[in-house]
Amino acid sequence: MGLDVLAQNNFGDTRTGGLTGPMGALVIVLLAIATVFLIRSMNKRLRRLPESFDPPTAPKSEESDGERKVLDPTESEGDATAKEESGSAPKN
Repeated sequence: MGLDVLAQNNFGDTRTGGLTGPMGALVIVLLAIATVFLIRSMNKRLRRLPESFDPPTAPKSEESDGERKVLDPTESEGDATAKEESGSAPKN
């Protein structure tokens, strides 16, 4: 009964009335319309971009020989000064 419906071979042309051709054409037309709108939106966004971008600049660094300035989180806010630490070993 219920298994007979599941066991039927419904592969191939099972639609009656020839509806698959117009439905396929409708799907293709809708995809084409969506593609046109996406391309128009992309072009609008690309026109807003500047002609050229400034080259990235390296951050100005006052560090020397792998040393960096680190703020100590245990100090109070008013006394938070940068301390010199090397990246190799912790200092006590």
